[in-house]
Amino acid sequence: MKKIGTVGAGFTGAVLAYRLAHAGYNIDVFDHRSHLAGNCHSKRDSETGVMVHVYGPHIFHTNNEHVWKFVNQFDEFMPFVNRVKAIVQERVYTLPINLLTINNFFGKVFSPSKAKAFLESISDKSINMPQNLEEQALKLIGRDLYRAFLLGYTTKQWGIHPTKLQASILKRLPVRFNYDDNYYNNLYQGIPRNGYTYIVERLLDHPLIKVHLNERFDQKQVGDYSHVFYSGPIDGWFNYKDGRLGYRTLDFETSRYNGDYQGNAVINYCDLEVPWTRISEHKHFMPWESHNQTIIFKEYSRFCGKNDLPYYPICLAKEKKLLRHYVNLAMREYNVSFVGRLGTYRYLDMHVTIREALEAANIFLEASARGNNIPTFFVDPLQ
Repeated sequence: MKKIGTVGAGFTGAVLAYRLAHAGYNIDVFDHRSHLAGNCHSKRDSETGVMVHVYGPHIFHTNNEHVWKFVNQFDEFMPFVNRVKAIVQERVYTLPINLLTINNFFGKVFSPSKAKAFLESISDKSINMPQNLEEQALKLIGRDLYRAFLLGYTTKQWGIHPTKLQASILKRLPVRFNYDDNYYNNLYQGIPRNGYTYIVERLLDHPLIKVHLNERFDQKQVGDYSHVFYSGPIDGWFNYKDGRLGYRTLDFETSRYNGDYQGNAVINYCDLEVPWTRISEHKHFMPWESHNQTIIFKEYSRFCGKNDLPYYPICLAKEKKLLRHYVNLAMREYNVSFVGRLGTYRYLDMHVTIREALEAANIFLEASARGNNIPTFFVDPLQ
């Protein structure tokens, strides 16, 4: 039986369906939502005509040439550099923290070497092995920059004090001793001309692929397929019977205006007194278009309830223990592989999701050809 079930119509499910359909498998793709592309879903706002990232900003960035060439088969990726700004105490700075940020914040005209020496002089040298995010920040950039740019924003984003977060999280926040304000340090960066949903539509446009929207996959259907790829929440597969893994979810407050609202795609609001974390102005994600009106999203972060959409895994000690339990249960499942951001309970950028889906498809095809067992996990969720 060459019939595959794929649960989830985001990039993970769509890429798997594409590769396996081209290998001759019949694919059923299920998604409980009414649209394709998962949290990458994009659509035109009916009032302003602006292409909106419905679930928040998505900028494609990667150093992987294979992934870059793959996605460019399905749409033209237009050049886009994410130049994030931050508002702290009614002053505007550039992110990531770079030479301009440091000079503006301290009212200096440091050269790169002097800025580096200055940060070393104000860093907390008593911290040898940082045990949490706050200690990591104090060791890297000192108390003033930490309090201005990280303390409030991080507390709002994660809902807990930075002393409760892993030090490793801060590795995603570089400090630069030059004036480079490109948020990402990747060779390939861009946004698809027609939006991300357009790409997923093309991935799934194949006579052997049937898409089922507004339809939840029932575990009783597993027997109808030679294999099932599940990209939903791993705890959801087991009906949350032993508890729910922790996620943060996002709420968006939408407003429309004439003209230009903030002059930039993304501005972070770092002060704890400001309830939102950032404002995204969507027309600036597509600067090759021209619009007289604009639409903004004020973004609020909170703990994910049972009826909310999960965005970011929290990954504290409690969650890691529960994840290990669900991974052990998953290993006992027959003909089911757990994939993607939710299936492996990891924070994944789009390019990683696509790369892992391509690799999973290759492993599946090779194992099937040899008559070997298909892995339950193609990556270790516990690493």
